[in-house]
Amino acid sequence: MDYRCRLMKEKAALVAGLVTGDEAPVQLDQTRVGRLSRMDALQSQALAQNVRRRREERLIAIARALQRMDEDEYGYCLSCGEDMDAKRLGFDPAVERCVSCAEKEGM
Repeated sequence: MDYRCRLMKEKAALVAGLVTGDEAPVQLDQTRVGRLSRMDALQSQALAQNVRRRREERLIAIARALQRMDEDEYGYCLSCGEDMDAKRLGFDPAVERCVSCAEKEGM
């Protein structure tokens, strides 16, 4: 399984999402928009900001995984140093900790 290829494809999709994300500022002019419309716009803006933050966090995780690959440190748990299960890496190639360590740390 080519984890690098998967990570690079996901990275490209995330970057494209960041470029096209709609995070326009909310108009708070009460004469132009009703109260419920403003509330809906604020909620939509908060959701868009949360999506952007999660994309940025995922991009960081991907960059870290790619760096570990470049340094031949990929596939080892960052907490205990043991090999990570292939199924775990297959589910999320950017994962940093084995199941045992992730459970211990509450992740």
